[in-house]
Amino acid sequence: MVNTFSNSTAYGKRAKLGLIVPPTNTVNEAEWHAMMPADVTLHVTRMPLHTDVLSKKGKEGLYRDIEKSTTDLGMAGLTSIAYGCTAGSMADPINQLTDFMTKISGIPCVSTADSILAALNYLEVKKISVATPYHQDLNNHEMLFLENNGFDVLSISGLGIGSGGPHEYIQIAQTPIDKIKSHILSVNCDAADALLISCTDFPSLHLIPEIEQEIGKPVISSNQSTLWRALRASGIEDFLMDYGKLFKT
Repeated sequence: MVNTFSNSTAYGKRAKLGLIVPPTNTVNEAEWHAMMPADVTLHVTRMPLHTDVLSKKGKEGLYRDIEKSTTDLGMAGLTSIAYGCTAGSMADPINQLTDFMTKISGIPCVSTADSILAALNYLEVKKISVATPYHQDLNNHEMLFLENNGFDVLSISGLGIGSGGPHEYIQIAQTPIDKIKSHILSVNCDAADALLISCTDFPSLHLIPEIEQEIGKPVISSNQSTLWRALRASGIEDFLMDYGKLFKT
């Protein structure tokens, strides 16, 4: 039967965004929904968490799962797809994963890692402070990735979640907001050009404007930067006034 409705849509008239998140993540979707411009819709699937993205075996597992998730989302007629996992997408060469996703889906694809780099470059910052919920091994992985891609990490600190094993990661989204804010402020280094809040399951979106005002510099988060890049990959360049300098520049 010929599809006579291919150019018609009740929702997502401007764009339809796909999102891949780890199983325990409950923050990414919520923060994206809060920021979503009018007539843009969100379509989400879950994928196993991959903490090892550097070894051959780890990469094979990541690419196997990302292929299935991207293929599934690709059937929905989306305008872009994002892999919403910070540490799980921090592997060089940076475009290799998203190029693979785009090739198999035929849709522009982004990841949190390449979105963070793009946001930092867009704001023309080089020296950064990084606040995470992670344990030290993941912080080291993230610092190495950022420095390998041209940024000076002046300070990085986490809350130690995950040091006892992956079963702890569900605690990230359960961290009280006041604890998150005090942690973020404690990491800020005066010499840094910007502050990065890492992890797509770390609830911080509504803290961004007030922290920017307090410290007098841009604040970038995993979810904010990934949506910013996914929207632009879909041709949407709206200014969003309540979510930091990135969306107002």
